[in-house]
Amino acid sequence: MPHQTTDKRTVSAALASLRTEEIEACKAILGREGLLGENTHVSYFGLAEQDKRELLAGTVAPRRFRAMLIDMSTGVSHDVVVCPDEGRIVTVKLLDATVDGQVPVVLVEFSLVEEVVHTDERWLEAMRKRGLTDVSRLRVNPMTAGVLRDDERGRRLQRCVTFLQKTPDDLGWAHPVDGVLATVDVVTGEVVDVVDYAQLPVPEEDGNFHDPAWSGQPARAGIKPIEITQPDGPSFTIDEDGVLNWLGWSLQVSFDQREGLVFHQVSVEDGGVRRPVLYRASIAEMVVPYGDPGPQRWFQNFFDCGEYLLGGFANSLELGCDCVGDITYLDAVLADNAGNPRTVPQAICIHEEDTGILWKHSDTWTSSSVSRRGRRLVVSFFVTVGNYDYGFYWYFSLDGTIELEVKATGVVFTSAYPGEGYPYAQQLAPGLGAPHHQHLFSARLDMTVGGVDNAVDELEAALVPRGPENPTGSGFTQSVTRLRTELDAQRLADNTKGRVWLVSNPSVRGRLGGPVGYVLYPEGKPVLLADEESDIHRRATFSSKHLWVTPYSPDENYPAGDFVNLHPGGAGLPAWTAANRDVDNTDIVLWHTFGLTHFPRLEDWPVMPVDSTGFVLKPHNFFGRNPALDLPGSAAHSEHGCEHSPAQGPEHADNADNEENQ
Repeated sequence: MPHQTTDKRTVSAALASLRTEEIEACKAILGREGLLGENTHVSYFGLAEQDKRELLAGTVAPRRFRAMLIDMSTGVSHDVVVCPDEGRIVTVKLLDATVDGQVPVVLVEFSLVEEVVHTDERWLEAMRKRGLTDVSRLRVNPMTAGVLRDDERGRRLQRCVTFLQKTPDDLGWAHPVDGVLATVDVVTGEVVDVVDYAQLPVPEEDGNFHDPAWSGQPARAGIKPIEITQPDGPSFTIDEDGVLNWLGWSLQVSFDQREGLVFHQVSVEDGGVRRPVLYRASIAEMVVPYGDPGPQRWFQNFFDCGEYLLGGFANSLELGCDCVGDITYLDAVLADNAGNPRTVPQAICIHEEDTGILWKHSDTWTSSSVSRRGRRLVVSFFVTVGNYDYGFYWYFSLDGTIELEVKATGVVFTSAYPGEGYPYAQQLAPGLGAPHHQHLFSARLDMTVGGVDNAVDELEAALVPRGPENPTGSGFTQSVTRLRTELDAQRLADNTKGRVWLVSNPSVRGRLGGPVGYVLYPEGKPVLLADEESDIHRRATFSSKHLWVTPYSPDENYPAGDFVNLHPGGAGLPAWTAANRDVDNTDIVLWHTFGLTHFPRLEDWPVMPVDSTGFVLKPHNFFGRNPALDLPGSAAHSEHGCEHSPAQGPEHADNADNEENQ
């Protein structure tokens, strides 16, 4: 019998976060059709979004959901689309692990590897050589295996390193047992290989930052409270489908197990008219490639979205700790590995924050002084993936700016430090190293600036050669280059030229006749540093360019492909863009790579202060003038608020007299 839905068949309802009853209905259908057996694990479960062209045309179909399944007793995996309203399986694909790659990691793999490795005689002998005989204190850390060697093809593997945890409260990352690598087949439950290539001392110094007594220092004195209050409550509203309205902005907030926060239908009001900017925005992938090519780390590259499903590791946020102020929380409803609904309470934090001066001018001719304070809407979540913690903060500002800031913190991945001058790691404590690595993110930005037909121009600062038009040699201008095809639009940032990318709508004109647009301002930090022939470059080609542009396709969602885990490489953006499709004045998606290249420092240990990265989208001739001119002045700390003229204060009249006397 078809699942009875309460879906009102609106666009916002079609794009809303998962609902508990939908997950339960899909599980029942998968079980009925024999796809969810006793040993089957649901690796990923999420909304299979309807084609945006249909939705924007007003055709709203029943919601469909995508499930990635693996039978952990056989390794057989399926990619399934289910429609609970119709009570049926829409599509089912049996995956070929050697060609398609494998579904993302499931939780049972994390516990399995330690259990299996702890009984392997080769690994035990390697531990005994190092004087480590108490197995209960040895933590086996599983890592995705990267690209498989020829003799490993088709297997579902984890490569594992070991850490010593002295006590249950000890930070094991302080004590890596380096030089030993175990490879485990998580389907057959066997250790297929143990490499013991170097006997390096286990670092002794503890790093228990979480223990107040560990540092031996008293708590810092003199910190006074900061209180943030909004006596009248927040300036935003949010409905049951996650549609958020705030001071001219409208956006729909949802959450996905793979991508985390997802925004749909982002628009901003201009003169009483709601104007679209983005159809969809998310972090579609992130990769953490490590730069130590040694025998224990040659494969170490983590795809936190495609392999580990970043959104599934969302934290429950706490007021006063993770979020401060007048906070609105949203729960995240996900599916667990058994296919049952699970809720992450307070996974999403929504609030407003003061951002200082938004605009200001003190004019000597008019003897006036006017200023307005800015504020922004913040929508954020935090995840913990292994040793690292990441906060994702999306900002929407009163001047039409959209910004993403990613905050990286947590504990760096550690190693033994081989000795002075080792080029691939930094020593953090006696004998303790941290390999160099990168954190590279791919933002998927489905643009609808003024509508769906958009174009991209590369803007650069340009010197005008000295000549009749520039006789003094001081003239400079801005060059504009249209990116017309997918190959044209594979670009690197260049901060020496102020290179940015303008997304405009040629058919929608602004106040002075030019096309309306938004500009993507990249940070311009390093992209993937691995060699083009390397395994990681083949798997993470998306991270080798700051910008890619593709025409919209409902099946092109992840820049490294759908199944990143154990994939041989070449999927996603490099495969799609090989067709060199037209991206000029059409429905386009921007893929923007940004991130951190991390050469660890002493201050990053034992817990890393936040390091930030991100990008900015700013309106460019989108509004007819400053869109924040209508902000009221604040009267909180001044008799006259934030505006002064000669009639409002004798000090201004005195200044005017002095200027006249001069």
